[in-house]
Amino acid sequence: MNTKNQVIVLDAGNTAVKIGVFKNDEIKHVFRVSFEEFQPFIEKNEVFRSIPAIISSVLTTEKTTVLKMYFDYIHELSPKSVLPIELNYLTPETLGKDRICNAVAINQINQQNNSVSIDIGTCLKFDFVSDKGIYQGGSISPGIQLRYKALNDYTDNLPLLKEYGKSKLIGKDTRESIHSGVINGIEAEINNLMHRYMEEYEDLTFFMTGGDAKYFDFHRKSNIFVDENLTLKGLFYIYLLNAH
Repeated sequence: MNTKNQVIVLDAGNTAVKIGVFKNDEIKHVFRVSFEEFQPFIEKNEVFRSIPAIISSVLTTEKTTVLKMYFDYIHELSPKSVLPIELNYLTPETLGKDRICNAVAINQINQQNNSVSIDIGTCLKFDFVSDKGIYQGGSISPGIQLRYKALNDYTDNLPLLKEYGKSKLIGKDTRESIHSGVINGIEAEINNLMHRYMEEYEDLTFFMTGGDAKYFDFHRKSNIFVDENLTLKGLFYIYLLNAH
């Protein structure tokens, strides 16, 4: 494999490590493995060790250190990292790394307009970046599985569901009713927040990402761009400013 002009981007989340391979500033390959699968994956792709890398990790310091040890050069996203955007956030040290990456990505892709990233994963996250390149904040609420789990945890009789995808408006039994409430509730929440953003800001572009975005049909709307690799792209842009 020709590794010239390549960069490895690692997004280490709670459930999986997402690995992006960039070449000539474009994403070429994406892999998704568990933490336990990471070592054999790298051993199988030994050439990755010599490629410069960047990591964003929400794992423990010990696990993050294990991931980093497989690369000759790797930059870890931290509060000391140089960013191409300004953070207008009261507690930047608590700002999720994935939210930072998404904010960087939408600003780099769309520098002329106000932008909002909508990340549908473990949590539903909205993040707003102005056309001046200033991150202003956003919102966090539970995602699909967290809502299912809350209904099961805090009631005596409601089952724990794992259903995803489209739902009927009117559930005909308890499982259908929960599925309808969670899926249609998230969709209604997203539509309402988008509407409120559009009422307050002009020249607004939405970017949707996250592992659960595929269960919704927002890609059919003309003002939404769906990009499953948005976080990886933001991390790549951050690498370009911090590589040495």
